[in-house]
Amino acid sequence: MNKYIKFVIAAVIIALGVYLMFNRNIGWGIVLVILSAIPILLFYKNEYILLAFWQLRKQNMEKASHFLAKITNYQSQLHKSQYGYFHYLQALTTAQDNPAKTETLMKKALEYGLNMKHDRAMAKLNLAASALSKGRKTEAQKLLDEAKHLDSAGMMTDQIKMMKEQLKLPSMQKHMHNPNMRQRGKFF
Repeated sequence: MNKYIKFVIAAVIIALGVYLMFNRNIGWGIVLVILSAIPILLFYKNEYILLAFWQLRKQNMEKASHFLAKITNYQSQLHKSQYGYFHYLQALTTAQDNPAKTETLMKKALEYGLNMKHDRAMAKLNLAASALSKGRKTEAQKLLDEAKHLDSAGMMTDQIKMMKEQLKLPSMQKHMHNPNMRQRGKFF
């Protein structure tokens, strides 16, 4: 549903409430005017994003991605302040299936903006993990430091500590040996 239709629905509910108040149904008119706040609230906080957050809280990634799939055109259905959270939730739901896509979605989420510090810290932590997996240690270290700075509540200290331990390990790509070259020199 287009985001501006919600304002039209709210205006119709308010008009109906005012009509009822003028026809001596003041109680029902007040109830309708109060209920008109729901579509206005859903303009700023999309119902599918709220349901996806609820499913993520329950660790149900399939249902969360199902609710996100109902947002077909995020620019017409969401308010600008929700663009970042849409990409953030998409990245979290696709992290296990498609880690390559996660990095671009997290970058878009940070570009559009995330309101909460712990969400920005989680995005930076995911970007650090993808940078580390690609062998970009300096970028991963920088992102981990930013994530540690943003994690004021200390919710991700264990993950950050684990990632820093992985940074200390040598990169396997540099130290991998060619199995065909192991016997070379033995018989030549």
